Amino acid sequence: MSASVIIFDCDGVMFDSRQANINFYNHILFHFGLPPLTDKDVEFVHMHTVVESLNHIFRDTPYVDDAQEYRLQADYIPFIKDMVMEPGLKELLDILKPDYGLAVATNRSNTIGKVLELNGLSQYFDIVVSSLDVQYPKPHPESIFKILDFFGIKSQECFYIGDSEVDFTVCQASGVPFIAYRNKALKADYYIDNLLDILKIL
Repeated sequence: MSASVIIFDCDGVMFDSRQANINFYNHILFHFGLPPLTDKDVEFVHMHTVVESLNHIFRDTPYVDDAQEYRLQADYIPFIKDMVMEPGLKELLDILKPDYGLAVATNRSNTIGKVLELNGLSQYFDIVVSSLDVQYPKPHPESIFKILDFFGIKSQECFYIGDSEVDFTVCQASGVPFIAYRNKALKADYYIDNLLDILKIL
């Protein structure tokens, strides 16, 4: 299958951001005198938007609105250092950039720009779609359709690389072929354990 565009998820694909997310949400919980995330909460926040995540982890408390407000003032930049870039990412982007359109579709909100900038990745991507750029974040396909429209391509002319059920669902809804990264439990068109393996698929 020939593709002209590669779409990347951010968390779990470009970065191992689990620890950064845990530290960020625990910081907000501690601010309100609440215990840290449970294992189940960690799984939830790893896949959902910050608004959905805070609604979820503060659901049994009187602090939902206050937590959302505090989040807008909280500086995420100190937590970016806890994000670990996936091996081979920059090398892959260097190889792909001359010949492919590159995009990011993420449920991150106002943090994605800084994450890319501080890791020297901003210049690789033609379009970055965050949860703030759409009315309906993933798993709704709006972010993918926005990227397809930007490049003027059909769904079969690109690949989406993701690591979660949310990513599988967005590909199902948009008709984009799905490459599952380090998650054999997902239903996918292709499976990779190393980002550079994408070159074999292409």
